[in-house]
Amino acid sequence: MTGALHGQVAWITGAGSGIGLAAARALASAGATGVLSGRRPDPLEAAAAQIRAMGGVAEVAALDVTDAEAVAASASQILRRHGDRMDVLVNCAGTNTPERFWRDQSARGWRQVIATNMDSIFYTTHAVLPAMRARRSGLVINVSSWAGVHHPKLTGPAYNGSKHAVVAMTETINMEDGVHGIRACSLCPAEVATPILDTRPTPPTAEERARMLQPDDVGRAIRFMAELPAGVCINQLVISPTWNRFYINDL
Repeated sequence: MTGALHGQVAWITGAGSGIGLAAARALASAGATGVLSGRRPDPLEAAAAQIRAMGGVAEVAALDVTDAEAVAASASQILRRHGDRMDVLVNCAGTNTPERFWRDQSARGWRQVIATNMDSIFYTTHAVLPAMRARRSGLVINVSSWAGVHHPKLTGPAYNGSKHAVVAMTETINMEDGVHGIRACSLCPAEVATPILDTRPTPPTAEERARMLQPDDVGRAIRFMAELPAGVCINQLVISPTWNRFYINDL
């Protein structure tokens, strides 16, 4: 498949479902070779099959993004296969816990959220930045959240803390590596109709989900950023549905 990203390599974590899957499809539709990562091989293989069916190129690199050694090994293999090329890294892996208040937040739930939402981004980014610096080019898109720029009660202390950290981490990449031709964006969507909503104490209804952002809406935003000229950096992008429950219901 040809397109503006033809010949580029894009590594997407959390690519088996939700925003990650939508990002993988969108980048592949623009011609990028998608490297799909996540814990579960079967959804990743299904995602890769979707991309190939539409004429795109995709490969699977299943791994636990919270395992620093596994991430480093996988990144090394990906770079070796593609001639030390890494054009786009999209960190979509994310989770939350049903424990949304300090009174019931467990240490175990806290560690799970921080490891997936924050530590994994450090591991993947740290693994690919040297290759990006060597090529003096690269784009890192870190999926944060509306909860990374606001302070909703709904999402809880672990999630809010991790997503604010993602915004701060992302900007340090621009501060340090913009001079090396590397761009980074913290993408901060409000409610998106993805499986993570099922972890809420009271999951949204089908009607409510239909009025939220859809994964493909965010996927298109990711493709848009990837197709911009190398001299353009969107430091942060906040995107929300017009019918925004954070405004309407004071969540």
